[in-house]
Amino acid sequence: MIQLRFAGPNLPASLKQVVDYRKSGLSLNHIVGCPLDCGYCVRHLFDNFDMKKPHLVVPDEEAVEQLVSHWAFCAHRTPIQIFNRATDPFLPGVKEHLFNCLHMLDERKLTNHMLIITRWCVMQDDVARLEKLQHLKVTVLVTWSGIDDFRLEPTESAIAENSLLVLSAHARRTKSILYWRPIISGINDTDAHLCRAQELSALANATVFTGLFYRDEIRRYFTSIGLPDLYEQTARRKIMPADLERHVLTAFSGLPLFRKTSCGIAYAHRMPDYNGHYGIREICDICPPAQVAICARDHHKPEMEKVRELADAAGVDLSHIEVNDRRIELAGSTEQQRYFIQHSLNFQVHDRAQPHHYGRHGRAEQGWT
Repeated sequence: MIQLRFAGPNLPASLKQVVDYRKSGLSLNHIVGCPLDCGYCVRHLFDNFDMKKPHLVVPDEEAVEQLVSHWAFCAHRTPIQIFNRATDPFLPGVKEHLFNCLHMLDERKLTNHMLIITRWCVMQDDVARLEKLQHLKVTVLVTWSGIDDFRLEPTESAIAENSLLVLSAHARRTKSILYWRPIISGINDTDAHLCRAQELSALANATVFTGLFYRDEIRRYFTSIGLPDLYEQTARRKIMPADLERHVLTAFSGLPLFRKTSCGIAYAHRMPDYNGHYGIREICDICPPAQVAICARDHHKPEMEKVRELADAAGVDLSHIEVNDRRIELAGSTEQQRYFIQHSLNFQVHDRAQPHHYGRHGRAEQGWT
């Protein structure tokens, strides 16, 4: 077993916070550092891209305790992610910490969703260890893009393809997702790329597609290594132009395909979507009818009293709260506050300063009219 060193005192403050809330769940990240060098990695945003060797921030036991004692954690309800911000969970040296944490959480008989996102090697022995978990609802999301530009993505897509193959052959209780991302206009949206994605989708329980997270920090990195601008502007949300989405949907006509991570996970586990996307009905127009029916049965407009109770617990300003059949709208809220309420109710929560426009599916404005 590779022994990881602890990170030094100069670690950015944002990475010392090992639990934070992201849209797909409460995220545990007590290992930082990754050698895979994906050019579009969010580690650029944490000023940590140059740390190539994984380092521990705190021991596993302390990290798990921080997770389950977090103010927003709810046993059996809050979706959980692990090592999805600053490393890859299946890297040598990281993998044993992954399984140690999973084992500790499963021993508590927690039935929460557990998301494990990777683009690295998932081996048969890894799947066997995942299959031994009895309580957590585990989903392995295998990131694949088909990008062959070494500057953008040095890690060969064949590695992810083999991981999908191994999961398909040996996983039963554990679910797998073809996490098709990032799809970038003019880079990996050819007919050949789409054809390969169709083939790989047969190996997974569901396929989720999304665009490029293109922030200023990522753009500057691309410029530094000689890449031209991939899009004219950067954006807070992921970029998936309308014509690119149409191209993808046409290629996958008749195949199960999902715009949102939690929708694909819901389909894989035959459960309602924990993010409540059914309220934004146009998101569901590509979902299999049987899955739409499952989400429809679970969709209930929450009572204002309950919304205000959760908003107060999250520290949200109570002076502006609106509830309709599509979403709850808040003002001056943070992502962590919104996601806590959203996962507590399985109902969409938005902020009035960052509206979700009809048919845009929460994506950046580039390429839409």
